[in-house]
Amino acid sequence: MKKLISLICIFCIGLSAFAEGNCEQVECYEHLFCEKGAVSNQVAITNLRNIICKGGALKVAFNCKFKSECAKAGDTINFTLTDALYTQEGRLLIPACSTVVAEVIRIEKQRVPNKNARVYLNFKCIVFPDNTNVTMSAKPLTKDCSLKEGPWMTAGKLALYTVGLGCVGAGAGVGFAFIPNPAKIGVGLAIGIPVGCTVGLITGLITPGLKYHAKKGEVITITLCEPLALPKICK
Repeated sequence: MKKLISLICIFCIGLSAFAEGNCEQVECYEHLFCEKGAVSNQVAITNLRNIICKGGALKVAFNCKFKSECAKAGDTINFTLTDALYTQEGRLLIPACSTVVAEVIRIEKQRVPNKNARVYLNFKCIVFPDNTNVTMSAKPLTKDCSLKEGPWMTAGKLALYTVGLGCVGAGAGVGFAFIPNPAKIGVGLAIGIPVGCTVGLITGLITPGLKYHAKKGEVITITLCEPLALPKICK
């Protein structure tokens, strides 16, 4: 009986030691390099893992060209982490050339008046170069969590309509002025250019907005919706 009790005690002590050895404990906190708009840049370093806190931001690049008009909900899009991700303190978190996999969850087509297309993505895992998979939850770091053409592209579209129809108006004004009296070309320009530009601006505002296009290698910033637990990497 004593031997049995001794064996049970030894087993319990061994089990306790095993549990303590596998208990996760935070050793310190390190920091990502700050990205504009990121809510957090903290990284919890534990004895088992490196954990990027919720709200941390990463930069990823499109693996290939993307066009909103050719995509649909459920499609998979691959991105690349072109540069290795380190903490400010020098710890390697994610190796270069890791693949970040995203799923299209919704696409809003461009609409009238001048509403650009929007693409909503869910970034769901990272695949390291050695094919190790890590689950993640992230979204684009934008005001409405979507990808769309920026204000400069929208302004460019309006400028194109304005200048283009302004030129048409100028040509028409010159033509109408030249027919009765060539000396009144200046008057034709003075009337045709403002009218053409006004019509162009209005046309640009009431037409559908821009589709979302991205080139291969184009970089976007994503933000973590949940903490990202990463395996420790030996350099």
